[in-house]
Amino acid sequence: MTTVGIVLAAGAGTRYGLPKALVSCDDGTPWLHRAVAALRGAGCDPVLVALGAERDRASRLVPARADVVEVPRWRDGMAESLREALRAADATDADAAVIVPVDTPDLPAAVVARVAAGATAASLARAVYLGAPGHPVLIGRAHWHAVTASVRGDRGAGDYLAAHGARDIECADLWHGADIDRPAGT
Repeated sequence: MTTVGIVLAAGAGTRYGLPKALVSCDDGTPWLHRAVAALRGAGCDPVLVALGAERDRASRLVPARADVVEVPRWRDGMAESLREALRAADATDADAAVIVPVDTPDLPAAVVARVAAGATAASLARAVYLGAPGHPVLIGRAHWHAVTASVRGDRGAGDYLAAHGARDIECADLWHGADIDRPAGT
């Protein structure tokens, strides 16, 4: 059983003030490195990073152990990032995909591993935090084409996951589950 890791990092980051693919932690570590490390640390191989806004600059921040997926229509919303990443994943031999947004730089690999545990091509799962849906999400290969057909605009796979009985995996004991929408202090 193999699982591909996907980092969604194509957006312009308008609320943040710049594309989140260009953001680094206080210690200088790019968020992209952190996302790839969390996926790799949970056993995901390969790891794909979906880039759009400022792609040339952002691609220089992608670690060598990850592959860039270009999202030409990134302005059309998060759905395009997910669609392009799942299309690229389709060219791998992975049975499932674990998907994280780039704006969760403190996501521990333990959360990814818990969500990915026991994954099959038919799996659908998502991390929840005290019952609230969050990331990462797991989408088995059997769902990739249906997910790419169902997502639109800035909506991810949440509606599909809910409609198709995704397994909720409580992870609040491992992490808070919050993403970062704005720079600290704003």
